[in-house]
Amino acid sequence: MSENLESLSAVDGARVPTDQIAAAVTAGGIVYGDGATQSFDPGGATRYTEHGRETAGTWSVDEDGHFCSFWPPSYRASYDLRWVVEEGRVVGLEFSDLRSGARFDGRYQ
Repeated sequence: MSENLESLSAVDGARVPTDQIAAAVTAGGIVYGDGATQSFDPGGATRYTEHGRETAGTWSVDEDGHFCSFWPPSYRASYDLRWVVEEGRVVGLEFSDLRSGARFDGRYQ
């Protein structure tokens, strides 16, 4: 994980403020509970790898302060992001899908 998050006073389960979303997602690679991994580039590109298969998409922050992803040709999703903090240290992010309500954690590699 990038040191750029160490200066934040993040609280476990608190929503990631809009102005910190870019820093949060680009702080390092993410690994999910099922073993899939994802990386986010500062320029808005993202790569998701599951079972050795990589897909490419884009990410952004919308006007309401939600994290959004787009996977060509037509899949779009929007999420609330929450901090995952253990022993005072940010270790990952919780993604809550605004449409389905599904939640999943990603941990920094």
